[in-house]
Amino acid sequence: MVKLCKKIAESKWFQNSITIAILIAGVLVGIATYPEFSEKHHGILELLNKIILWIFVAEVVIKMIAEGKKPWRYFYDGWNVFDFVIVAAAFLPFGGSSVAVLRLLRLLRVLKLVKALPKLQLLVSALLKSIPSMGYVSILLLLLFYIYAVAGVFFFGANDPIHFENLQMSMLSLFRVVTLEDWTDVMYINMYGCDNYGYDGNEALCTNPSASPIGGAVFFVSFVLLGTMIILNLFIGVIMNGMDEAREEAIEEDLIAPEDVQTNLGELEEKLAEMQALVIKLKHPGVIEEE
Repeated sequence: MVKLCKKIAESKWFQNSITIAILIAGVLVGIATYPEFSEKHHGILELLNKIILWIFVAEVVIKMIAEGKKPWRYFYDGWNVFDFVIVAAAFLPFGGSSVAVLRLLRLLRVLKLVKALPKLQLLVSALLKSIPSMGYVSILLLLLFYIYAVAGVFFFGANDPIHFENLQMSMLSLFRVVTLEDWTDVMYINMYGCDNYGYDGNEALCTNPSASPIGGAVFFVSFVLLGTMIILNLFIGVIMNGMDEAREEAIEEDLIAPEDVQTNLGELEEKLAEMQALVIKLKHPGVIEEE
């Protein structure tokens, strides 16, 4: 039984079947966003959801049985723990007020696709490895935002209350600027004054217009250069570094497995040669002695 389950768990057709089930689960979650269609075909959709659930249950059971007398080793893999939590949560007693939670749990099944596709798993591993370094880059970016946000309130708060009235609005406006979403409009408002640019329909808010052609240009251009061109690219560099580390680990794992297989094959060939020599000796003892 253990050998059969292990063979099934490692087989390509089993992994492909689970991948197809995950894709179908994703489609079913998408269909749930169309209330009229869902209500019309409620019976069929619920049946398909139950079939998908029991397929995932079978996956967990088969993999646990494949571990033999130590089924707890199934939980040594973080992805297996994730799969088990999703399956176990589906059996919790949800009432009518918890339908949204149940739908969310069904949506989480789509994340199983990350495990099913090795390339996606490599990307997730790279992101997880990048989190510590990304934290320091985030702190640096937050400091930059804070300094420029405070300066923005002091310099442009009176002229542009929509974007720089207070600290929180200033930081939100700078987030818009750093993503390059119409950032030039924010810059022009403070370069030319709110009475000359950008406050059409909001003239009542433009109570204290003042133009800062040089200061506005220096402020926003320097922020874009520092925030977008430098610091945000650090995130890309950190992720690329994490990708290289994850790829190296994957390559090392791939290299280790064939070596182990070759070593085992070499030992088997040596034992086979010894057994063949022993058989020949038993059948034709004179041949060995003459040699």
